[in-house]
Amino acid sequence: MSNAVEILSEGADRASRFASGKAIVAYLAVAIFLLHFVFSQRYGYFVDELYYLACSEHLDWGYVDQPPLIAVLTWLERKFFGDSLTAIRLFPAVASGVLVWLTGTITRQLGGKRFAQALAALCVIVAPVYLVLYHLLTMNALEPLLWMGSAYLVIRIVQTGNQTLWLWVGVLAGAGLQNKHSMLFFGSGVVAGLLLTPERRAFRERWIWLGGLIALAIFLPNLIWQVQHGFPTLELLNNVRASGRNVALNSMEFLAQQAILMQPLTLPIWLAGLWWYLRSSEGRPYRVLGWTYAAILACMLILGGRVYYLAPAYPMLFAAGAIAVQGFGERRKWAWLKLGYISALAVTGVVLAPMMIPVLPVETYIRYTQIIGFQPPPIETHRLGPLHQLYADQFGWEEMAAATARAYHALPPDVRAKTAIFGNNYGQAGAIDFFGPKYGLPKAIATHQNYYFWGPRDYTGESLLILGDTKADAARVCKEVEEVGEVYHRYSMPYQHFKILHCRGLKVPIEELWPRLKNWS
Repeated sequence: MSNAVEILSEGADRASRFASGKAIVAYLAVAIFLLHFVFSQRYGYFVDELYYLACSEHLDWGYVDQPPLIAVLTWLERKFFGDSLTAIRLFPAVASGVLVWLTGTITRQLGGKRFAQALAALCVIVAPVYLVLYHLLTMNALEPLLWMGSAYLVIRIVQTGNQTLWLWVGVLAGAGLQNKHSMLFFGSGVVAGLLLTPERRAFRERWIWLGGLIALAIFLPNLIWQVQHGFPTLELLNNVRASGRNVALNSMEFLAQQAILMQPLTLPIWLAGLWWYLRSSEGRPYRVLGWTYAAILACMLILGGRVYYLAPAYPMLFAAGAIAVQGFGERRKWAWLKLGYISALAVTGVVLAPMMIPVLPVETYIRYTQIIGFQPPPIETHRLGPLHQLYADQFGWEEMAAATARAYHALPPDVRAKTAIFGNNYGQAGAIDFFGPKYGLPKAIATHQNYYFWGPRDYTGESLLILGDTKADAARVCKEVEEVGEVYHRYSMPYQHFKILHCRGLKVPIEELWPRLKNWS
């Protein structure tokens, strides 16, 4: 009889493990990974992905518009998995599952039970901004993991008093700076949060200072590169701000966009999370994280940051907000509210998902947006076609390379041998570099972003095929200009529709012209 009881007890424990909060979060993490993995090849290469592929062939300690980590990750993916869409998007797909798992872990560490863990994880899954960020190979895929990994360590420091964990915060902060300089915002937010709470006592011990030195040591190679090259990233940021390329938002519009990017139904969750950190007795020990978010938000409002720059901070708010909702439901015995809220999140997540991840064929997607009457808000001022920019920038690149190849191979052999292909932006140059070998094209040249540092290769400027420029602009630097082809794709961005120009001879030597054409924008 005792053996039977033990067997039944063991079976019940096993069943409870499979239905625990950790298990549910794991199921959700696998589900979001599979979603991204299955649809990774639905459209095409994104403009930034083509640039990262080019950067992976020019590994360095820095680039005009990014630290080196994304180029290294791209190089690794290409080396071990190839450069198909599935291969280069494998890392962000895995990272999406890790973020869901990390959010559930933070929730559990803060005291969240099964419902809270599942709710916080689901909020991450249905947030439109994360669906976008983890479908594409970008720096933004790693950024939330590094921010939230640091947040988890801060929680453990508060709970255990183990100040040596600041060393690991320093490691993550240094890696974050090598991924994206915006890690400075999170670090500054944590410092502000520490100063505004009793956790400021950390500054009286050596560990947090040593953690800062570790972060600096990891970041130092990129910092030296910036110094050696005259801080090109700062010049780029100033140029972008002056150009008016970003959609200008006032404070209220910025906050409203946060609600849209994170999914409107999650708004009560992350607001409750902010309240939980800053006002509740339960969240009082972790108030540093509430002030961290508030400080980063203030920086974004003051500096006019893009709306998605704040996105990496929300998982810690979802975690706290889910705990607040859990407590509210338990006090009132409103089990139906929990089920109803999760159901509503799931349904709206399914409805909005096609806007952010290409689960639908493109024509079906266009009809779908017409039916529901909604498109994601733009983040730049470019004129749009039938697709929003993040989708449109996945179309037309190989067709552009094919059109360029037709113009290139139509040139006389002696002219073709000395003809360079000049792209006006890194997407055009990256597309030629990536698709060009298939069509017998040489590597492109450009003066946009880091292509400027890679220079004109061995070309003299005697003969150029120019992409993305007007005939009038080309005539300012070329002795003779002729239209030799056309690039057009129904779904691509309108600014990627242009005539291919053949420039015969530059008015000034290419070495003299190159600095004047520098385009950091």
